[in-house]
Amino acid sequence: MSKVAFLFPGQGSQYAGMGKTLAETWPAAARIFNQADEALGFPLSKLCFEGPEEELKKTENTQSALLTVSTAAIAVLREHGFAPDYVAGHSLGEYSALVAAGSLEFTDAVRLVRKRGRYMQEAVPAGVGAMAALLKVPDGVLERILAEAAQGEVVTAANLNSPDQIVIAGHKGAVERAMELAKAAGVRRTVVLPVSAPFHCPLMKPAQERLRQDLEATEFRDLAYPLINNWKAAEVRTGCEARQGLYEQVPNPVHWTSSIRKLISLGVTRFVEVGAGGVLTGLLRSIDPGVKGIRFGEAQDLDAVKAFLS
Repeated sequence: MSKVAFLFPGQGSQYAGMGKTLAETWPAAARIFNQADEALGFPLSKLCFEGPEEELKKTENTQSALLTVSTAAIAVLREHGFAPDYVAGHSLGEYSALVAAGSLEFTDAVRLVRKRGRYMQEAVPAGVGAMAALLKVPDGVLERILAEAAQGEVVTAANLNSPDQIVIAGHKGAVERAMELAKAAGVRRTVVLPVSAPFHCPLMKPAQERLRQDLEATEFRDLAYPLINNWKAAEVRTGCEARQGLYEQVPNPVHWTSSIRKLISLGVTRFVEVGAGGVLTGLLRSIDPGVKGIRFGEAQDLDAVKAFLS
């Protein structure tokens, strides 16, 4: 019997209006939004449902909002009797995955990610850092490009998203030099990402250290479904391993391609992206066209998901 993994999106998947149809259709989803509003002390639900986009794009808001939408979607899937064999989440999405797996309480997680977002935002002054996507990087050239571009600054691989897409992060000047070197080396396209900080690179070390105390003060239970984590694309089953993975992921790259391939090696052939957008479903196609993916983030998606999982 083929196995199912639930995947949870990270920053960049947000949009004004996300989660609204879930909350309007199912009381279980509405309860999650109410819990988030109460835990944070402000109407996060209104921000998800109405925007404005500029407020939703602020990292400390984005991270809480995406976690809440994913958790509301999980509540609906659970109510309809669906459960995964494995879970995985892209960066921030790993928190959503751990809530889905029963390792983290939702209210603990939503407070944690709001702090995480603020710490990451404050780790690097505005305008100092940058991120860029490199599309179709020829084999064997990335390390040379990054080493040559650094010139005493930081620039590293941040997200190894698919064979066709690698995201780099670091000091703005070093990222810009890497983009120019990448074009010269035959990279098909380079795109500066509209982000507020250079995530998943060594410049995030201050954020990692600030987050440590919050993670240590939070209860992590053993997982009901195993997680494949970002840090090492390794299988995680205990609360202790889950906490360590969240700590280590902050300044280290997201090994997404390896995570999906690990899931496939464990027998997963069907993937459900749970939450806002469809970024991870799109990445699946370039990692392995032989597997199937579907997304669940709006009320109208449910019938297709039922057919997909039956």
